[in-house]
Amino acid sequence: MTTSIPAPADRPHFKHWPKRLPHSIPLPETTLWHNLETSAQRYPHKAAVVFLGTSLTYSELLSRVLRMAAYLHGLGVARGDRVMLSMQNCPQLIITHFAILRLGAVVVPVNPMNKREELKHYIIDPDTRVAVTTADLAEELVAASNALDPALRLEHLIVTHISDAFDLGVTGDDAPPEAWLPWLTARHATPALAARAGCPASHVHNWLQTMTVSDADVAELPHHSAKPQDLAVLPYTSGTTGLPKGCEHTHRSIMHNAISGGLWGNGSAASVTLLVVPMFHITGMVSVMHTSIQLASTLVVMPRWDRDFAGRMISKYKVTSWTNIPTMVMDLLASPHFADYDLTSLTHIGGGGAAMPQAVAQRLLDAYGLSYIEGYGLTETAAPSHSNPPDKSKQQCLGIPYMSTDARVWNPETRQECAVGEQGEIIICGPEVFRGYWKRPDATAEAFIEFEGKRFFRSGDIGRMDEEGYFFMTDRLKRMINASGFKVWPAEVEALMFKHEAIAEACVIGARDAYRGETVKAFVVLRGTHQGKVSEQDIMNWCRDTMAVYKAPKIIEFIDALPKSGAGKTMWRALQDAELAKT
Repeated sequence: MTTSIPAPADRPHFKHWPKRLPHSIPLPETTLWHNLETSAQRYPHKAAVVFLGTSLTYSELLSRVLRMAAYLHGLGVARGDRVMLSMQNCPQLIITHFAILRLGAVVVPVNPMNKREELKHYIIDPDTRVAVTTADLAEELVAASNALDPALRLEHLIVTHISDAFDLGVTGDDAPPEAWLPWLTARHATPALAARAGCPASHVHNWLQTMTVSDADVAELPHHSAKPQDLAVLPYTSGTTGLPKGCEHTHRSIMHNAISGGLWGNGSAASVTLLVVPMFHITGMVSVMHTSIQLASTLVVMPRWDRDFAGRMISKYKVTSWTNIPTMVMDLLASPHFADYDLTSLTHIGGGGAAMPQAVAQRLLDAYGLSYIEGYGLTETAAPSHSNPPDKSKQQCLGIPYMSTDARVWNPETRQECAVGEQGEIIICGPEVFRGYWKRPDATAEAFIEFEGKRFFRSGDIGRMDEEGYFFMTDRLKRMINASGFKVWPAEVEALMFKHEAIAEACVIGARDAYRGETVKAFVVLRGTHQGKVSEQDIMNWCRDTMAVYKAPKIIEFIDALPKSGAGKTMWRALQDAELAKT
């Protein structure tokens, strides 16, 4: 049995700790794979996944996972290998995720909004040889692989059509919005994809092939030999230095938050969860998918956001739990059809990534008796390291340290804990904290400190703690933009923008946005050869074609020169402060 080093018993938040919950939890000596296997044994006929009107029971889900695992094994995937998974929310993502875990291999979740220039890094850095994606995204992935040296390219690509997972003739409340149909029904012939990838047709595989694996081949799968301390997931996070870094999460670190999430939100096998936050992101993956599978609850999966479809799903399936970002709630409440929806089944609603406006939180409380539970976490902490107790939440607050977690507000200069109410950097110690950055011992060393005999992760966020032990965000130590909960790292955007032949220099900052909270703005210095020949709109259009849409600058401003320090470094803070002063 594994236990964590608990926070000191005199921490102020323990005075307000929910009486129904332990301060810390013991972790099982099993892997994430066993959560699905156990839930399927306990509830074989219970709905595990509902997707656009099509349901999979836990028994059916397990069967598909094992067939995919056998197929991947046939392609040579073995324990410790990294497999890229790039899709929007759909049953195929869940199936593939657990199939990779069944083999003891490592899931590399990739944002499906990434473009070919970005995708190259996710092939090269984790040494990916096998990838699984959807037909609407396959062309970008093929182009990314084909642009690499032949020794670095993908060896196998499995392509699924999202329509493989539901009935295209579905009607009624489950029918997808018309705007979704072009990409839901997108189809590609695998031989054509193979030709463009420059590889044999036998190396590009149709999803339906994987589901025809025989029972005999499934029976030949090697024994699941992974250990709790083994690497399970390698999600990537960007930072101040440009290229994203892989966060090494073990079965144990993900397991902690999967179990804690169920306990914290009063979840059970009777829960019905709306899954609309993306599963490539740590929150959707851990706090929703893994927590629900561990509980054996039902996942009602939305492939992307649509407020009226969400309203129908909550009403029809009597959704009890909904993790989201605040803009989703604001959008649903603003729907002209909102009065037609029944939200009375909800018992738990919350999220993070951005602060929930106080007026919206109050409307939920007044109309439905629902406290919006805000939390805080990073990719490095498997999503929540803090959360508001459902029994005593505070609005626009990060919450208190999670179960088994010790968190402090620390002064990097004095290396001492800050007094109540004093601002400092939030540091975190707990079993949910990642092991380190993939292939980056230098970055790993910088990310951790020794404090009171324990290893704490430096969040890079500036906050304060009140007298009751609740944490509040006040600023950022790291250079980062938060657009509707999506983290945008200026250095990464700038590195991509420099690929444009007209751009001599670029500096990316955050600008105020009434809906997204923040949006991306870029100051651009054009090369002399392109001045008067390229417009701001031209640059914006190029950015949308080159990078994920949430990263692409929404505002471009041409300037003659960027402000520089005496050492020649761009003074991005001066541009940021000037922008904030305008608003």
